[in-house]
Amino acid sequence: MLNGVIWVATLSYPFLVWYSLEYFQPRYVALALAGLFLLRLLRLQPGQSLSLTAGPWVFFTCALFLLAVALANETQWLLAYPVFVSLAFFAVFSYSLFHPPSIIERLARLEDPDLPPKGVAYTRMVTQVWSGFFLANAAISLGTVWYGEHWLWSLYNGFLFYVLMGLLMAVEMAIRRKVKASF
Repeated sequence: MLNGVIWVATLSYPFLVWYSLEYFQPRYVALALAGLFLLRLLRLQPGQSLSLTAGPWVFFTCALFLLAVALANETQWLLAYPVFVSLAFFAVFSYSLFHPPSIIERLARLEDPDLPPKGVAYTRMVTQVWSGFFLANAAISLGTVWYGEHWLWSLYNGFLFYVLMGLLMAVEMAIRRKVKASF
């Protein structure tokens, strides 16, 4: 149940912020979201990870960022949260390129533990693409913060980003089928 609330809050974050800025100070929204992340961390069992790509430190770092936003009580910092998250994922994905196996290789090995060298090379390339995607998203998200129109910020960060991510996933899955057939 709590995981579901966290995912709904995360996915609807742009719309919650857009709506709540009319009624609440940024600190209250940030504190509520930070509280959800910290509560999720407290519920982890020793040795349990939140996911393959994001260990507890990612959620802890997000909570710390939101606590800093609460202290600053600045709308711009609250709007910068998607920028921060994209930069965090960029860091995780690009770090894995320098300290293999890459994130995508780890995911691929869940399905095929004996991934051939061609598969390793392909997963490395896909990790590079996702790294670039997250970096580009951080830049676009930052642009929506600077532009200053909350409706545009909400549209991009709450809808268009997910459409672009879904398109990237769909294209990658189509290419992956062809690549796997060549193994």
